[in-house]
Amino acid sequence: MNTALATTTATTPALRRETPPLRHCSLAKPSVFRLNRVGFKSGVQTIGKSLLRISASNQSASAAVNVAADTSIPSEMKAWVYSEYGGVDVLKVESNIAVPVVNDDQVLIKVVAAALNPVDAKRRQGKFKATDSPLPTVPGYDVAGVVVKVGSAVKDFKQGDEVYANVSEKALEGPKQSGSLAEYTAVEEKLLALKPKNIDFAQAAGLPLAIETADEGLVRTEFSAGKSILVLNGAGGVGSLAIQLAKHVYGASKVAATASTGKLELVRSLGADLAIDYTKENIEDLTERFDVVFDAIGMCDKAVKVIKEGGKVVALTGAVTPPGFRFVVTSNGDVLKKLNPYIESGKVKPVVDPKGPFPFSRVADAFSYLETNHATGKVVVYPIP
Repeated sequence: MNTALATTTATTPALRRETPPLRHCSLAKPSVFRLNRVGFKSGVQTIGKSLLRISASNQSASAAVNVAADTSIPSEMKAWVYSEYGGVDVLKVESNIAVPVVNDDQVLIKVVAAALNPVDAKRRQGKFKATDSPLPTVPGYDVAGVVVKVGSAVKDFKQGDEVYANVSEKALEGPKQSGSLAEYTAVEEKLLALKPKNIDFAQAAGLPLAIETADEGLVRTEFSAGKSILVLNGAGGVGSLAIQLAKHVYGASKVAATASTGKLELVRSLGADLAIDYTKENIEDLTERFDVVFDAIGMCDKAVKVIKEGGKVVALTGAVTPPGFRFVVTSNGDVLKKLNPYIESGKVKPVVDPKGPFPFSRVADAFSYLETNHATGKVVVYPIP
């Protein structure tokens, strides 16, 4: 999946401050961040007297999180970092990473939950070196959390707002050096939306990049009411949302989707009229043709064979076979705002992989799981200390 950053914490190419390092906090000890307590700790004293209580209702991660919503923000934070490109082993958790500077058009978010995307892994592997931000990098595009500070030019958000976002405007062109797998992240106002009221932070964190990608793909194929669509990898992060948007937002006449045997019922529940078991059926053998094929798995060469005359194929990964095309999603808070009513009405539902949420201490494990390519929906990290 593709995405990139517009504005990084360019004022500090190095994330670590030029001060004596704090001792690393042991993530194995829950005392670093206790749920249902007042305040939070991050190698500093408990901060702030004005506290905002946040409820998270995910059944696998139900807890109350107390977040300081004042200006007493620490200068350093815990974050996952990599200083060289490579496999999962280059990821390290550090406790003395500089809290991002907030520009005039940005807000500072106390991160409650984050989510992983394939682009995170590809970026860490060095596949986008030419356009990447400087190392070291705090990875992470998707975030859900609470605004604790606003820049002078910010108009629509205030301290205490519960928000979510894809933090990098472009996924591959200079994505943020300081992303969402940290206690704090700075995000431009134009990328933000208020968190839908009916979902928790873990669910919200899994939406931004994937739902923006699904929506932009449908827009670029000129999808509209009455058209048919085949979604390849319908149980994946983007595919699960492409099914729902096509059916419940854009008014598809028919939605077909591929999935493995055990996930066929899931894609049906999301709105697929036809669920195709890719372990038993070859899409090239389908007699039906579709107006659009949304290829979220890398089978463009086969996808182009099942479109109608004049049909379109959008491919997120793998080689592109004409007339298929690929795009790099642009993060846009207006897209999230547009889709919020459908989420709050229950027509569009986040899908969080049942193996998660992964706690902050297991981000490396979460990446290892993501990179098996067998995740259902989104791989979410929650809670974040």
